Amino acid sequence: MLEKTLFFPVIFSALFIQQITAQPEYPIGAIFDTTEDAQRAEQFFNFSVEYYKKQEGIRTTFVQRIERIYRQESFEISKKLCILLRNGMFALFGITNSRHIIDSYSETFHMPYISPSLPRLNSNSRYLLHMRPLYSQAMIDVIHHYGWTSLSLIYDSDEALSRLDMLYQASDEKNIELSVDLKRISDPNDAYETLRHVDSLAHASTRYIVLDLTSEEAVSSVLQQIRDLGMNRGNYHYLIAGLTIDQDELRGFRHGGVNITAFRLIDLKNREIAKFYDKFQKAIGSKSKKSKQIKKGKVLKMQSALMVDSMNAFVYAMGTLDTGKFRGTIRRRKFYNNGSEGISCAGSLASSTVSPWEHGEYIMEALKKVKLQGLSGHVEFDKNGFRKNYTLDVIGVSLKTGPEVIGSWNDQTGLSLAPVTAVNDDIISNLANKTLRVTTILTPPYASLREQDATEDQYVGNDRYEGYCIELAAELAAHVGFKYEIIPVADEKYGAVENGTWNGMVGELIDKVADMAIAPLTISSQRERVIDFSKPFMSLGISIMIKKPEKQKPGVFSFMDPLSTEIWMCIVFSFIGVSVVMFLVSRFSPYEWHLEERVTGMTVSNDFTMFNSLWFSLGALMQQGSDISPRSISGRIAGSVWWFFTLITISSYTANLAAFLTVERMVSPIESADDLARQSEIAYGTVDSGSTKEFFKNSKLDIYKKMWTVMNTSSDVFVPNTQAGVDKVRKSKGKYAFLLESSMNDYHNQRKPCNTMIVGGNLDDKGYGIATPLNSNLREKISLAVLQLREKGVLAKLQKKWWFDKGECGHSDVKGSTQNALTLSNVAGIFYILIGGLGLSMVVSLLEFFYKSKTEARKRKTSLSSAMKTKARLSIRGSSETENGGYMYSPPQYKETLGYNTHTEV
Repeated sequence: MLEKTLFFPVIFSALFIQQITAQPEYPIGAIFDTTEDAQRAEQFFNFSVEYYKKQEGIRTTFVQRIERIYRQESFEISKKLCILLRNGMFALFGITNSRHIIDSYSETFHMPYISPSLPRLNSNSRYLLHMRPLYSQAMIDVIHHYGWTSLSLIYDSDEALSRLDMLYQASDEKNIELSVDLKRISDPNDAYETLRHVDSLAHASTRYIVLDLTSEEAVSSVLQQIRDLGMNRGNYHYLIAGLTIDQDELRGFRHGGVNITAFRLIDLKNREIAKFYDKFQKAIGSKSKKSKQIKKGKVLKMQSALMVDSMNAFVYAMGTLDTGKFRGTIRRRKFYNNGSEGISCAGSLASSTVSPWEHGEYIMEALKKVKLQGLSGHVEFDKNGFRKNYTLDVIGVSLKTGPEVIGSWNDQTGLSLAPVTAVNDDIISNLANKTLRVTTILTPPYASLREQDATEDQYVGNDRYEGYCIELAAELAAHVGFKYEIIPVADEKYGAVENGTWNGMVGELIDKVADMAIAPLTISSQRERVIDFSKPFMSLGISIMIKKPEKQKPGVFSFMDPLSTEIWMCIVFSFIGVSVVMFLVSRFSPYEWHLEERVTGMTVSNDFTMFNSLWFSLGALMQQGSDISPRSISGRIAGSVWWFFTLITISSYTANLAAFLTVERMVSPIESADDLARQSEIAYGTVDSGSTKEFFKNSKLDIYKKMWTVMNTSSDVFVPNTQAGVDKVRKSKGKYAFLLESSMNDYHNQRKPCNTMIVGGNLDDKGYGIATPLNSNLREKISLAVLQLREKGVLAKLQKKWWFDKGECGHSDVKGSTQNALTLSNVAGIFYILIGGLGLSMVVSLLEFFYKSKTEARKRKTSLSSAMKTKARLSIRGSSETENGGYMYSPPQYKETLGYNTHTEV
């Protein structure tokens, strides 16, 4: 009985003690949108909250309340924020594009907002903690380090303009005249037009481009479009200004000679990140069997790491505070602020009745004093809530190098770039005592066997070969200082993976059978994994070859070509319209009527009959005039504008007539890849199993994807080699276009029978490089020698020699037109018109004669033959008919006496 009496007091005492000693769970709010970055960051945020609940020594625990934004609208965001405020929270986290709305609520309600988003330079909120560091000064220091005075800025937010203003101010302080071409993109997934415009300005010299984009997805999309357009050439240097860069995407830029500089905040190889990520993988591993297949770089993006650091900073700050001040805030699992449940969100933000978070300022001051080592490096804040004492890695990418750390930038010490590693000249000097084995492929004009005359001494050694690459090898040997022996590749292949092993020249380099490959070997990412490439010695791209269209000689009526059919039709309608207007004007105007005295008496007549109006208009059009002219003001106005019209028309016609009659043209059926894709009469294809075919197969551009689909519908458009494709073009009678590398296109266009031509520009950009085995000491020296040969014009001279000077077709006119002397065929049409007009006048004259004779025969009641004889005699003798039916001679003096030509105005 005593035991039962003591049992219940003990139980109640234990529960009471537990209730007093148990730590409450402090609510925190979070708001995320539906972007991929935000969803990934939300996953890490939830993990961080649960992670800290399980850690020993943590004085406070938290419970997260999350709201998601599905529409970027002010009302939607305000509604979600008010829900969080009414439920109560100690601090706000989250990622959204509508930062200005959250900033306003944060300032009004004194709610600490810890944001991993891009810092706003013009933000004045006292309760905003920026987890992402500023990079404006880092961008400025890199631009000044490289000495850029002219650049293009591609951006997608107004914040970029604030950074540009800082760049201008810093340049002015250093007396640097800076020229910036601004290009804003509204849709990062469709920036092709903007990039094409920048590319059109970049051919003459090196182009410096700053990509200042807000999200990692935007940077990734624009970089892919840069590769699609071939803007990864050696005359480009990109600065990726933001911190949102995926290093894996930069690996594809390690060929073509392009230079890229970027900043990195999160190093995925950092030990602390590796430890945290292992814990994250174990936590989600129990929920997903596929979690082990997730790569770190694909999940732990920068915003996710910053979200983890945000939670870390908040836990650290709360651990430094006196939790006794929060007593009464959480009662019976409910949140109270200033004695009221929740934080009231009623009324306007500017209203004085708003009751802010009573502990907001207290918590914010603790957050600004945080100092810790997080996933994003050293985490510390200034009095305005911005990161300080942080370091950014400077990442560099160039030909065959990178992405690798080339330096660092610190907000206290500035920019520090590592010196370039020098090549060991001692090792290179030892090559003078060694003969290098140089592999190549025998394909003209790069390399071929020299023709030998039986009467002369036979060529031996390297003299047995000739071509562009053969002479290039000699130039390189002279610059670098080595001896060499040319050995053509055994299997006559460039190099591809076959049955798991590399063949061709690439395979010989891997197996150390050859020390160097000097050949038209395309630099590609797949080959760069197994061999090294020098700077490209030749730039090229995919081009279009078609059969040269036959020159079009002017036709019989080619004199009509200076004006289009539409203009000729408009002139005809204008001629008829003016004639009708002249007829109507003369009919209504009394000044065009006059009295005329005839043998029958006085009559009222008008010169502008319908036929006379047509004759007047025709005379003006032919620049000849007529025997009548308008007398009224209205008629003269109509005639004047018609004369001005004919003056301009005839002047324009005669100005172009000579060129159209003396120039023979070649009208090409297509001018670009767009023309090819839009038509269906001309088939087109590539070399089967070649890099050109792979380009269309893997391209992301809609037009090239469409071309690939069309080519795939017919297997006969693919050819086994380049020569077969050229032969197919020559035999197809203009119904086949061949897609091949521009250098080979130019070469075959200079070969007989000289009936092929290149149309349009290159579809992409690539380069031929000199290949060496991996980690060869020759690469740097070879690259330097290639650059020197390019600067001295040796490479251009060699290409001119082997492509054009040794060509069999000579230098053809690019426009495909030649000017010749005028021949009869050019103007035969006007003779036909003259002869036809004379014949027509004779026919009409006979019809008039027949009609008049028939009328006279009916009037005089005689036979038609008698009347025709009388008319014929009258026409021959020139007699005049009298009143009594006889005929008499009527000289001009007699007609004037009768007043036939006397006009009197009415």
